[in-house]
Amino acid sequence: MSQRLCLILFGPPGSGKGTQAVLLRDKLGFAHISTGEMLRERVLLGDELGQRVARTMKTGALVRDETVNKLVEDRIELPDAAKGFILDGYPRTVQQATLLDGALRAKGIGTVVIHLKVDYNIIIARLSGRRQCPACGTVYNLPPDTLPEKQVCSKDAERLIVRADDAPETVRERLRAYEVQTTPVLEFLKSAGYRCFGIEAGARTPREIVAEIEGLVEGEFGAAA
Repeated sequence: MSQRLCLILFGPPGSGKGTQAVLLRDKLGFAHISTGEMLRERVLLGDELGQRVARTMKTGALVRDETVNKLVEDRIELPDAAKGFILDGYPRTVQQATLLDGALRAKGIGTVVIHLKVDYNIIIARLSGRRQCPACGTVYNLPPDTLPEKQVCSKDAERLIVRADDAPETVRERLRAYEVQTTPVLEFLKSAGYRCFGIEAGARTPREIVAEIEGLVEGEFGAAA
């Protein structure tokens, strides 16, 4: 595989998108680019753009599409993205997708769009069992019959908590927002000529899903190794 590649990875909250991004990073040798982590890293860097992002985030407002795209353009030029990169949950708007499209074409980067599809009832059930350690931040996916006294962190024995955004009604609202936000972005990418693949991810293991994605990449661009 000589062409530089981009995987655009979509998936609703609880679809396992983050897990897939990490597995694909390790399997393909691509950089994993999460916009949330990227924004936080730029704030810590403290340059002019990072300071501007920090001011915006402190107000609770959304970072402008132009700023997010600039951060992505800078990020994909770092050495770890020389072979390829995975965009995790980005682009989130049609405007972001339009600007990204221009950048990818200008750089001659081959692109595959992966949409992880999971029944929303499965997601709600899955996230209802998710707990987090308030001390170290470790996330656990617990079976529904786990006793309260067993819901403690294996690292520091702190009692695990339910994150506010994992409450069932909050999850439903997040899923509704995702549907509204993502559908037009996927339609734009399809109309722009990108290959978009929907992958059923509800009842399969992460490694089975990774193997399918790797096969798609190989089928589109040749051997991924």
